[in-house]
Amino acid sequence: MIPFDTLLLFFTASVLLGLSPGPDNLFVMAQSIQRGPASGLLVTLGLCTGLLVHTAAVAFGLAAVFQASAFAFNLLKWVGAGYLLYLAVLAFRAKADAVDSPGAAVVPRARLYRRGIIMNITNPKVSVFFLAFLPQFADPSRGPLAVQLLILGGIFIVATILVFGSVSLLAGAVGERFRRSGRAQIILNRLAGTIFAALALKLATSTR
Repeated sequence: MIPFDTLLLFFTASVLLGLSPGPDNLFVMAQSIQRGPASGLLVTLGLCTGLLVHTAAVAFGLAAVFQASAFAFNLLKWVGAGYLLYLAVLAFRAKADAVDSPGAAVVPRARLYRRGIIMNITNPKVSVFFLAFLPQFADPSRGPLAVQLLILGGIFIVATILVFGSVSLLAGAVGERFRRSGRAQIILNRLAGTIFAALALKLATSTR
């Protein structure tokens, strides 16, 4: 199977990729600041569930479809961009009492988890990235390639949980100080909406 030094190198690269600014960690940060660290952690788990889908897609060749088919790539891209715009509208329309505070309406945990899944699986660039990244650390001479790719995908998910979990805790702690103020809550909602809208624009204008 995959040598330990290769796994260690892959894990290190995965952590560094998780730390670099990108749509997923910005999404987690926005949710954590707006609704607290628990919300960010739930979104992180959703994102990692989406990564399971992308890992399977790479391992079994489905990701090649998005790389080869402009229609499939663009269809999924526009679905993802539309969902992010929907979240942006919700954030811009949210009032102060819609944020986690005494008596506030709380977003169900399942919905936050689903947000992470949808955010991740509707971004075809993740599958294309995995298709280019994971095979670099696999070697067909060391066993079934699909098994190696699944192992690498699992390690990437562990690295993502560690990095994004830390982002959730830090961003949630910062946001906690602001969520006590009604005016600050409005600002946080506008900030989250701006981030969601920017991510939608970035995804909509992305190419294969």
